[in-house]
Amino acid sequence: MSEKTAANGVSERTTKHGTFVLEHTYDATPARVFAAWADPAAKPRWFGGPDDWENEHTLDFRVGGTEWNRTTPPDGPAWTYTAAIHDIVPDRRIVYSYVMECGDAVASVTLATVEFEPAASGTRLVLTEQIAFLDGLDSPDLREGGTRSLLDSLDEMLQGKR
Repeated sequence: MSEKTAANGVSERTTKHGTFVLEHTYDATPARVFAAWADPAAKPRWFGGPDDWENEHTLDFRVGGTEWNRTTPPDGPAWTYTAAIHDIVPDRRIVYSYVMECGDAVASVTLATVEFEPAASGTRLVLTEQIAFLDGLDSPDLREGGTRSLLDSLDEMLQGKR
């Protein structure tokens, strides 16, 4: 048992795998939707925890770059997202992997692909995540719901509501 996990009190070791695909159509060009993922000033406007949580964010958007986000609820442990960017095709695709930590314990490890496709009404975004959930700290339902909420927040930002 690693010190990092032992300090968080996890005693049972479990692994659960999950995969989900989310699709969302935005009333904006692929270039504009892609920029919302790539621009270090734009992404924190939609990516993070609820408004009453403390949110910190950094983004070095390039192949080999990293992204880091920490969201801390008023009454719970911080959730920390640390990503490595593996592939970028401007206005078409982003491939990255990330680790989610709850407090000091690794909760999951994910491979994610975001695809941007022209659509009649703007952009069809397809996000695929393949995840290893560790030690019961996160679950497929929670992750899919949280990711869906982030995509909705992106839509609000693109409409000028965030």
